[in-house]
Amino acid sequence: MPIQVLMPALSPTMEKGNLSKWLKKEGEAIKSGDVIAEIETDKATMEVEATDEGTLGKILIPEGTADVAVNTPIATILADGESASDLGKPTAPARQEKAAESAPPAAEAKSSPAPKPEHAPAAPKAVAEPDPEVPEGTEMVTMTIREALRDAMAEEMRRDPDVFVMGEEVAEYQGAYKVTQGLLQEFGAKRVIDTPITEHGFAGVGIGAAMAGLKPIVEFMTFNFAMQAMDQLINSAAKTLYMSGGQMGCSIVFRGPNGAAARVAAQHSQDYSAWYSQVPGLKVIAPFSAADYKGLLKAAIRDPNPVIFLENEMLYGHSGPVPKLDDYVVPIGKARVVRTGGHVTIVSWSNGMSYALKAADELAKEGIEAEVIDLRTLRPMDTETIIASVKKTGRAVTVEEGWQQNGVGSEIAARIMEHAFDYLDAPVMRVSGKDVPMPYAANLEKLALPSAAEVVEAAKAVCYR
Repeated sequence: MPIQVLMPALSPTMEKGNLSKWLKKEGEAIKSGDVIAEIETDKATMEVEATDEGTLGKILIPEGTADVAVNTPIATILADGESASDLGKPTAPARQEKAAESAPPAAEAKSSPAPKPEHAPAAPKAVAEPDPEVPEGTEMVTMTIREALRDAMAEEMRRDPDVFVMGEEVAEYQGAYKVTQGLLQEFGAKRVIDTPITEHGFAGVGIGAAMAGLKPIVEFMTFNFAMQAMDQLINSAAKTLYMSGGQMGCSIVFRGPNGAAARVAAQHSQDYSAWYSQVPGLKVIAPFSAADYKGLLKAAIRDPNPVIFLENEMLYGHSGPVPKLDDYVVPIGKARVVRTGGHVTIVSWSNGMSYALKAADELAKEGIEAEVIDLRTLRPMDTETIIASVKKTGRAVTVEEGWQQNGVGSEIAARIMEHAFDYLDAPVMRVSGKDVPMPYAANLEKLALPSAAEVVEAAKAVCYR
């Protein structure tokens, strides 16, 4: 059966692109992984790889066609034994990337979780602790993380005329990821400002404005580009309060996507959580849920200190419940127990929580109840919540997309060793991204990132010692 090739989405916000060139011709044999076409967006030129072996039967969209919508069929692949006469037959479901190989069955556990020491109570049911910032009975509204961020900025800009937004494409284009959608129309060009492509320059302008008493929200199109502004971020924003003897503050938020997206390769996929959380003078936030994105961004804008607000591009389109309150603010520096359990503590933040929560579901099927902590803020770190959980469970696993050496997980492990060593039944395990620059190929990218299966394996390792 012929297989359709679809116009791929190269980012979570891509809606259309230009099919600039076909690299294979009709009738030409192709193998899985062969580059068959090039696509241009307003951001980059990307390659389309074949997902199946066969023959390029028919090109449906000619090269040079502009504004091809995502998921539009662009070509048809014929399998071995098929011919042009089969093109009129129904096509197989279209695929944009190779189907994930089924994971090998996990090794059957040879024992139950090791008996917990007396200080660890029986495992409670897997439920979330109530959010202290949300009054009981509060109505919840479902929205995407992208919308939660936009609403947070809009509410703070209405509340305080000193708050403004600046960055590349935040105004006319309404944000590279549409996070600032509608802000220019409501607040005008004096408070929603498009900047030149010079991170060092506009970060410095924002810091100067903050020192003068304004409250800028500076968007980096990606924190990978913020390396151009490290001198401004570290030597100016982070150190000014200390070097001025407390006389000059810098109330500013630097926000934007951090870490791996989808197939944007090594120079656009770095996780900067450990970089920034090591610096005195900065507060570093990395939320996971839509409610926390909104509540923590509002808190960051009001904070008198410079705040690094690390978002995740892969989460922008995810939806979640957000409290319908006039002023929903989440305190900086407070972790949240999103799932209670008594056998092992799993600590993560940002997109790492997706692996942690999936792993907790899998572990529960085997009778292991994991307590999952969303750190939310990396600096200041809520050590008390982590230690209280580890004292109860006696075991801990950290999960992060960043590299392991000198990572945030290393700091968490060190604090557990310092404050809860006598309660540990097993060494702290760390699950992280692999120690390589991010590959471009989709299959290698998947291998470079952590997985729920790796979290399950680590949790079992500490439970069955």
